[in-house]
Amino acid sequence: MKKMIIYLLISFVMSCGQTQLSHTDTAKIVVESFYKNDNSKLKKYTTPESYASFMAIQAMVAPGNDSPSNFKLIEETVDGDIAWVRFSTSYEEKPETFKLVKVDEQWKVAEKGLREKAPF
Repeated sequence: MKKMIIYLLISFVMSCGQTQLSHTDTAKIVVESFYKNDNSKLKKYTTPESYASFMAIQAMVAPGNDSPSNFKLIEETVDGDIAWVRFSTSYEEKPETFKLVKVDEQWKVAEKGLREKAPF
């Protein structure tokens, strides 16, 4: 019985150690990894289609930027497994908007549909 309780406690502690990032945290990670050319992190937090788009854009812009992003959330909305995040950074003059989808319990930046618009 004591062994069973110990195993349950160990399982509980291990499951608590795995934190899920919010959609806003994911958006911030994607922006910073894009501008800092951290492509392994960028790939982890984007869908395959979105990652390919980011890589095409990254090839056209200047190499890595190590300055702080000053990520500032402007607006956000969540509807089930889809979230929208509007934010500003020091990298761009105008605010940007990301669509995020939940894949295997993890938020990832996704491509917007052809005529899809953010809800705000």
